[in-house]
Amino acid sequence: MIELSHIGKRFGEAVILNDISISMPEGSVTALVGPSGGGKSTLLRCINLLEIPTAGNLKLGNETLSFMPGQKTPWAAIQRIRRQTGMVFQNFQLFPHRTALENVMEGLVTVLKWPKEKAKARAMELLTKVGMAHKADAWPATLSGGQQQRVAIARALAPSPRVLLCDEPTSALDPELAAEVVDVLAKLASEGTTMVMATHDLRLASSIANRVIFLEAGRVVEAGSSADIFQNPREERTRRFVASVTAAQTTGV
Repeated sequence: MIELSHIGKRFGEAVILNDISISMPEGSVTALVGPSGGGKSTLLRCINLLEIPTAGNLKLGNETLSFMPGQKTPWAAIQRIRRQTGMVFQNFQLFPHRTALENVMEGLVTVLKWPKEKAKARAMELLTKVGMAHKADAWPATLSGGQQQRVAIARALAPSPRVLLCDEPTSALDPELAAEVVDVLAKLASEGTTMVMATHDLRLASSIANRVIFLEAGRVVEAGSSADIFQNPREERTRRFVASVTAAQTTGV
């Protein structure tokens, strides 16, 4: 489904990702975890080419792209990859001048050129799925953070992407509101939605992901099942990270 081979990313002299090779099967939920600055969000953004890798190969569905330093990636190829992905951001990024319903419809109407009635029906279907049908006509400013994120998830799902990418989907929310979003993501996971999420929230990762990749300094330190990484990690660095984050989240620090 998704294959990254020898992916590298540099910003000037700074190496952000260093020789990343991982695969993510269709129907799987993969969590990218690790300390801040370890490369989680950059790797996630490389999958849908919000960041263009400096080197390596990306395969998503039937599309394969290769990257080399100084080589420009054709815009049409970028668009073919992006059409297969839905992106959920940390800060929601809803249009403030559109209702919840209109936010979900927007991409279907303006990008995919769906008729408005068809787009409206799809948007209502998805708002119902995420428990937000009763807020269809609400403006984003009147919604809680958890409600805004649920609308954002519906919007990302609207064009039926092959994979849902979530960049710290709960980090801007307090625990109660985060639980609303976790419930929605868990439901999507149970339905077989392919997801990749970058997250600091180990409770989210352990409850939803069936595969976890621990990144530090732009490298994969360890990868395995959720149970292996959180309960029986092989690497000492992974053990220390999991213990420190678990302690902080337990005490609310």
